[in-house]
This record gives sequence, C-alpha cells and structure tokens, in this order.
Amino acid sequence: MIQGCRRAIIDIGSNSVRLVIFGGAPRAPVVLYNEKLMAGLGRAVMATGALAEDAMALALGGLARFQAIIAAMNVQSLDAVATAAVRDSANRAEFIARARAIGLDVRILSGEEEALAAGYGVLSAIPDADGLVADLGGGSLELVRVSAGKLHDRVSLPIGILKVAGIRAGGAGKLARHIKSLLTDSPWIDQGRGLPLYLVGGSWRSLSRIHMHRTGFPLPVLGHYVMPTEDVRPLAEAIGGMDKAAIKAVPGMPSSRVPMVADAAALLAALVDATRPAQLVTCAFGLREGLLYQALTPEERNQDPLIEGVRFVTASQQQTPGYGEALLNWTDGLFGDEPHSWRRLRHAVCLLHGTGWASNPDFRALGGEELALHGNWTGVTPAERAMMGQALFTGMGGGIEPALLAQLAAAEPLERARHWGLAIRLAQRLSGGAPVLLEQTRLSQDVKGLRLSLPARLSCLAEPGLRRRLDTLAAALGAPSAGLAFA
Repeated sequence: MIQGCRRAIIDIGSNSVRLVIFGGAPRAPVVLYNEKLMAGLGRAVMATGALAEDAMALALGGLARFQAIIAAMNVQSLDAVATAAVRDSANRAEFIARARAIGLDVRILSGEEEALAAGYGVLSAIPDADGLVADLGGGSLELVRVSAGKLHDRVSLPIGILKVAGIRAGGAGKLARHIKSLLTDSPWIDQGRGLPLYLVGGSWRSLSRIHMHRTGFPLPVLGHYVMPTEDVRPLAEAIGGMDKAAIKAVPGMPSSRVPMVADAAALLAALVDATRPAQLVTCAFGLREGLLYQALTPEERNQDPLIEGVRFVTASQQQTPGYGEALLNWTDGLFGDEPHSWRRLRHAVCLLHGTGWASNPDFRALGGEELALHGNWTGVTPAERAMMGQALFTGMGGGIEPALLAQLAAAEPLERARHWGLAIRLAQRLSGGAPVLLEQTRLSQDVKGLRLSLPARLSCLAEPGLRRRLDTLAAALGAPSAGLAFA
C-alpha cells in the first residue's frame, strides 16, 4: 500500500453510519476525518425485521454527503460496509440498491467477516495480543480467539447493545443466562480463561472512560488501557446509580453513548463471568482498522506499528536525515543486550529526538515528554509511553523528573529510560546531530567502565562538556568512567 495514501471506510452499523478517512503509514493509520450520523437503523429491525423508511432516508442522505466529502478529499480507496442491522433486515436489498443509486457500492459483511475484521483490528493495534476479542456493536457481539499474530476460532452472537435492555427486563440473572446459552456451541471460548479480553467498540470504550475517571488514571489515552476484572461488577453497580448528567460529565463521553452505558456494563459483567479473563484491555482499533489491515501485504503486516507511525510523523522533521537511525545504532553499543520490547521503544525515542529542534528551547524537555505520552502512537502501552517520555525528557535536558511518569511505569524501566536519555544527550554533544560522527565513534561498557572510542583525527571533539556528559552517564549506570579512547 502507498505510504500516505488516503483510505476511506464507511461503516453502516445498527446505531450509526460513520465515515472515517485514514492517512499516515499503511501499518499505522491515523484518522484525518471522522464523522458519524446517528441513523438508528437497527431499532426497527429488532421490532419488525425490516429497516424503517425514515431511518433509511436519514442514512442515505448522510451517505450522499459522505460521498461528496470523499471526492473532495482526494481519497484513493474506499470500502463501504454494512453490519448486523442491514444484514438481518428483510429489505436489505432495497437499501443496497438505493445506496448504489447514489453511487455507493455497499457490501454486507457476514457475521464471520465482521468477526474477522474485529480480530484483525486488534492485531493491527496489539500485534502480540493473546486472548479473546469482544467486539460489541448495536446488533451483534463478535468473539474471536487471537494468538501469535493470527486469528483462530470466532463467532458472531445475535446480541448487540440495542438488544440488552429487553433481555434485562426479563429479570435479574436473565442476561447472564442468555450469554451462557449463546456460548454453549462455542466451547473454544474456554481457551480465553486467564488471558486478556480485548474490548472493541464504542460502548466498551465508554465504560473504560468511566473507569478511568473513577480511578483517577492520569493518562487519558484509551488504547491499551487495562481494567482489572474484579472492577467490572462494582463498575456496573456504580453506573446503575449514576444519573445521565453524571455520566455525560465524564471527560470524553459521547452523548450518544450515555443511554447505553448501564446496559453495556451489565453485558460486560455477564461476559466476564462467562469467560473468566485475566484482565480487560481496551483496544482503540476495531472493525474499520481491521479492514485496512486485511488489505496490507504480509510484509506490511509484519512491520512494527509504533516505529512505522513515528517514522511517518518524523520523516520531514529530522534534524539531519538518517540521524534517528544512526542514534539507535550508536546506543546499541551500550544497550544492545536489551529485550526487543525495550529496543523498539528506544528506536522510537531516537527518531522523535531528532525533531526536538522544532520545539521552543525553554520547553523542549516537557515537549518531548508530551509527545511521548499524548502522541497518536499505535502499539504502545501507558507504561511504555512513560518510558519514552522519560527518555525524551532527559535526552532534551530536563531537570526535575515528571511525577506523572512514576504513576504509569515502575522504577526500573524508568531508570533504564533515563539512561537512554543521558546517552542521547552525550550523542548530541558529540555529533551535533550529524550521523557521520556517530558512525565513526563507539560507546561501550566493559569491566573497566564506560568508554567512548573515537578515531584520533576526531580528538578535537574531546572537550570538557563531552567528558562531563560521559561521566554523568557512567555515574547513572553505577559504573566507573573509563573516559575517552583514541585510535
């Protein structure tokens, strides 16, 4: 897929009709435009088995407008899909024909295809996901077993958020019994016991926002947000006691989700009781991103979404072309024995550090921390964001350590990230941002201590400031400074 290609997805669901236009790197798509229309296609389907005329007219009017926006924004590819509401309606052929008449070719996803797209959406955002995916829409719930970068068993269950209220009206315990009965024919669900349950869909994300708000979580980023399973039942009870105004006041809460959160919480509690996961992980990607992921080549799927996303954003902002990659290779001399999970973070930090020149010098360190914590990155947890933030804060000359970082990550990884930052500071003093100078020097540590090796012809670089930064890094590592070596 072409780098920077604009790709549009129209998602015709039971609650809303949504247009999302994506840009960025193919492996790390970012949203350029996102708009939804609350058409409510699914409500009449539950009552009569067919799409209501007023809902169809509203949806088709929105689709015509979306079509005009797509044409004006120079979109290179478009995929328009419909899910449970249209799929289950008796007059779906009429809706598809009317959409075609306005120039839009809509394909109806089967339950199998919807589950596949949801599962691939999770793998797109969390490549090492190992557990169950639960994608809750208006008309259906898709469950998928994911592990080792692949999708395994999956099922589409005929219970969406719009159907929950009616089931709950049947009395206490009715919803839990209904969920268990739906899972009877899917014994593979037991494979998810003790593993994460990955939550996909706006209703689940709304619950995560409420939990985040109630617990005072300091980083308002939903991707990779973890909720303990033991918090689900108390959360459902708490939501049951909240009025609509209190729910709407939760930061980031879409008003359209307010009437549904109590039902979503009850459904999640029943699903957790039935599947017994270790924890709940919120996924920011879903069906739409899964459709994009399915269109990638195998080589593109194997790319790291964090690195590809950072590369795309920083490509035109590097202090000197190639500096980020040279900095990674240079710091490998000291940190080359790190696990891949840490090296990829250091790689991202090295790329981001090369853009620091664009920040106000008085706020450069805070800007680096902000970029790591709140940047639109894929494939990175809150704790990993904190490591990146610590490294950039230190690497850009920060003084007092940001207290927020200690709330997100443990002391040991933050200390390692601080070492990265000090090494980056040393590299900047040594090279001034020139990759060629890093390529001709080497940073290493042995039994004699930390050493910076330079060719004799570069002895002019051995000034007091360079030696001080080398000594500072050595002290942080708890190692003696072996100083500079010339050859």
